[in-house]
Amino acid sequence: MRLSRYFLPTMKETPSEAQIVSHRYMLRAGMIKQSSAGIYSWLPMGFKVLRKLENIVHEEQIRAGHVPMLMPTLQSADLWRESGRYDGYGEEMLRMQDRHGRDMLFSPTAEEMFTDVFRAHVNSYKDLPLTLYQIQWKFRDEIRPRFGVMRGREFFMKDGYNFDLTKEDALHAYNRHLVSYLRTYERMGLQAIPMRADSGPIGGDYTHEFLVLAETGESEVFYDSQITDLKFGDRAIDYDDVAQCQAVLEEFTSRYARTDETHEADEFAKVPEDRQRVARGIEVGQIFYFGTQYSESMGASVQDSEGNKVPVHMGSHGIGVSRLLGAIIEASHDDKGIIWPEGVTPFHVGILNMRAKDEACTEACDALYDSFKAIGLDPLYDDRDTGAGAKFADMDLIGLPWRITVGPRGLKNGVVELTCRRTGESEEMPDAQAVEKISQIYAKHRVTGL
Repeated sequence: MRLSRYFLPTMKETPSEAQIVSHRYMLRAGMIKQSSAGIYSWLPMGFKVLRKLENIVHEEQIRAGHVPMLMPTLQSADLWRESGRYDGYGEEMLRMQDRHGRDMLFSPTAEEMFTDVFRAHVNSYKDLPLTLYQIQWKFRDEIRPRFGVMRGREFFMKDGYNFDLTKEDALHAYNRHLVSYLRTYERMGLQAIPMRADSGPIGGDYTHEFLVLAETGESEVFYDSQITDLKFGDRAIDYDDVAQCQAVLEEFTSRYARTDETHEADEFAKVPEDRQRVARGIEVGQIFYFGTQYSESMGASVQDSEGNKVPVHMGSHGIGVSRLLGAIIEASHDDKGIIWPEGVTPFHVGILNMRAKDEACTEACDALYDSFKAIGLDPLYDDRDTGAGAKFADMDLIGLPWRITVGPRGLKNGVVELTCRRTGESEEMPDAQAVEKISQIYAKHRVTGL
């Protein structure tokens, strides 16, 4: 994309309402615009990153054997009355009536909807196990929406629901989700620590939150520092292998890691003192097993091998896709702007033409741009006729991992300047070598289509 043809309304000054780093930089980098309290328009670059995160989540869910679908954002209150949650959910639920006086609500979560689909179409144990999921907009009427997309009222979320014949099968689904989430977050350049958590209004006995460590996190967390040394890496996982998934779960959850809601001081004291850590964390996902809570109240049952009708065991599993943008920025930035991990960057490389009116510079930049497009990479070419200072400032603000600077002096020597945004280190090399180096870096970060 040529910047002269793109819509990227960057700002030099920080808006007064932005209180945390991610909110400031998302506004200044032209990623979002507030529509009303806690509700945002996603501008082109913000929307581009949102879609990259969505694709990664889809890929890892499908890899784990889960089936995508899409539910409506407006739900009938009757389903929620059937489950017993309509009156108890609280004022965060946005309630309304349609023109016929029927009670409706804007989906804050979708357990009832998925259970209703399941009970209408699945009758036999032979159709199990089954996990359905969606990535869809949700709405919770927060009393004090703040921190931009980190605590908005409208948010983009993956929510999945497993249906299993037995508790043992459902707990394998729980373990399988935990494993798939570890891979998902690492692909996004994040270390999200699974921590024993409180189930809240969802209910259930088993639940882990995934938290990214950041100073602006809403939750106080207590953990054994050894857990931050764990990496999922490129390990091959057979998601149908119960023992393998259980082993990964135990590896990543056997060390102490709790939110403030479930913290036990006596247990934490057993961690060697030099490994005890207290920090802040940002929740980016949560998994639950809640047994037959919804299936019993809503009649979601199947016929087992002996012909008996039995309620299915269920769990739900969420990832805050829009919230992830804020979490990534909170975890990866400096005083100049965002620093995107390669796996989620809106553009793979920035090309800066330092003298737009110089024919040689323009030809070299055009050639670089075409070379990247030819190998399937997505460059952002700053072809504007503006000063060097503005170009460098904008490129640092939007945080592309790599930048190629093209100027008359370098071209005379047959080189361009390749700069790493994270380290600030620059290196001069021929343009073809720069293209090859960037190509190799991104070879392992490609997000394929569905």
